[in-house]
Amino acid sequence: MSSDIQSTFIEAATADRDGVCASQTPSGAANLTINGALASGGSVTFDQPRQVTVYGGSDESGKTFTVTGTDETGTAASEVITGPNATTVTSTGYFATITQVASSAATAGAVEVGSGANIAGPIFRGRLRLRGLYAVNTATAGTITFRETSATGTVRMQFNTVASANTTQYPDVPDDGIVFASGGYVMYGQTTLSSLTLFYA
Repeated sequence: MSSDIQSTFIEAATADRDGVCASQTPSGAANLTINGALASGGSVTFDQPRQVTVYGGSDESGKTFTVTGTDETGTAASEVITGPNATTVTSTGYFATITQVASSAATAGAVEVGSGANIAGPIFRGRLRLRGLYAVNTATAGTITFRETSATGTVRMQFNTVASANTTQYPDVPDDGIVFASGGYVMYGQTTLSSLTLFYA
């Protein structure tokens, strides 16, 4: 008896404030150097698609930072992020890769670009039928959301994790599974889920 069931394992590293661009102070409008711990060859490929952060210890709110790369679907993407004011700001969109970060002007102080804690993990980028899943919890509870097509697509399923580190959950999926007509994506905060194994056909 054969089976067409496949699986995807999703696990995300902790957020890294300067993992994309280590501390630097551009003297004018320019591309930042992609030289953080996550960089390789002048670009970044994240472990899982995630939001991008920009940190600045000074008031950089009058500048913008344009992040360019690919999104969770593998499509070319860019986003303009308004600079921080002695804090951290976070992109709206999710990036799988980053090839460029551009500052619109000289900054008042050093800035850092890194990876955020919110994840948009692809189950599969084509049509799929979710048949089951196995979750490993952290010490913090949270809501896991399954979306169709992209990180902003229709919600197809949700479940809440349990605040008990290293415990496991097997959320119920209807016998016939849940259809994602054009790709499925798992949305969660990295602090609220250790890992997730998904079974689909």
